[in-house]
Amino acid sequence: MPALDQAQIRSTHRRVVAASFVGNFVEWFDYASYGYLAATISTVFFPSSDRSAALLATFAVFAVSFFIRPLGGFFWGRMGDRVGRRSALSLSIVVMSASTFCIALLPTYAMVGLLAPLLLLIVRVVQGFSASGEYAGASAFLVEYAPSHRRGLYASVVPASTASGLLLGSLLAALLTGLLGDDALHSWGWRLPFLLAAPLGLIGRYIRLRIEDTPVFRALEESRQVVPTPVRALLVTHRAALLRALGAALLNAVAFYVLLSYMPTYLTEEVGFGDTESFLATTIALVTYICFIFGTGALSDRFGRKTMLTGASALFVLLTVPAFAMLDLSGFATVVVIQVLLGGVLTLNDGTLPSFLAEMFPTSVRYTGFAVSFNVANALFGGTAPFVATLLITLTGSQLAPAFYLVAAALVSLVAVVLSRETCRQPLVD
Repeated sequence: MPALDQAQIRSTHRRVVAASFVGNFVEWFDYASYGYLAATISTVFFPSSDRSAALLATFAVFAVSFFIRPLGGFFWGRMGDRVGRRSALSLSIVVMSASTFCIALLPTYAMVGLLAPLLLLIVRVVQGFSASGEYAGASAFLVEYAPSHRRGLYASVVPASTASGLLLGSLLAALLTGLLGDDALHSWGWRLPFLLAAPLGLIGRYIRLRIEDTPVFRALEESRQVVPTPVRALLVTHRAALLRALGAALLNAVAFYVLLSYMPTYLTEEVGFGDTESFLATTIALVTYICFIFGTGALSDRFGRKTMLTGASALFVLLTVPAFAMLDLSGFATVVVIQVLLGGVLTLNDGTLPSFLAEMFPTSVRYTGFAVSFNVANALFGGTAPFVATLLITLTGSQLAPAFYLVAAALVSLVAVVLSRETCRQPLVD
């Protein structure tokens, strides 16, 4: 192949990676901002007479926005498998960034009473709907563009962008908490992270519109083999694969939100750390997570998807409860080490899962299969994780309750992965 063609391929791959990165970055930056500022948001949008009730209500709104995600998964999956991956991704980022920007403009409970949490809920539902097409679409996009021996590495860009969004959210939350007084933070400071969504979303859409759809989808269109009803085809022909994918995604859903979104609140409310220390510990864990994630994606190309996912599940079963038990007895440095360790174990799953799920389904239903399985897992177990963790602690009186919840998720995923076929180094199913 001529050198010019190789240069064009490399340039296309760089733009594909950038387009996939930016969209997920915007999405998870919003979720991080909401999660890390949960204590502040609870007093802004809900009555402050009962702190625990306000915090539970804040996480309940966080969870409710996930319940729309299965519906969004069907919508964006159908659009991506019928019209094209690029079209679905270009539209979803606009809806996501616009709804995120609207949060910054919402009135508070002190201004409009119960209308404030109602408006927050509506905006969060729109966000959940738009976000349901992002992770799956970007993963399918990368896997279908990637060389066959590097699909794991390419797909690991998606969780890396997710963690980068969380990282920026954590840094901004720590900065705002450290620099602003309580009055300023509660009156206007909490709005600042959500204002950034508009310019970031416009940049992401611009990049996505400058690239073509994936080669395998274009080939599907040219051969007139695009499935007119991909949802029906998925539910009728690929039910077994869908169930295995759902089980495999369960650990990612619970562990991601417990360790990287809920953890600052856990350290503050249950362990007794200050807000700044909690944010800083999670920020350090996120930096190491991003460094690890590309390595685990590359390792999955070498050792196989099942090996990596099975190892992640087994390690979570063995290490989670002892690690959480040590958090309450440790100083700042030890807490950071524990978070880094758990984050490293999480990357074994997160760096492998995008390629694993994308490779499980044929091209004609790949977007739909990934979006439905991933979003159902996140709706039922991911978005609800902070709420369930807080509720379990309240009901049991045990600070270890979130750890046992995480172990249960790991056991379910372990069974699903063991029952799945190895997809590494196999041609994409067309």
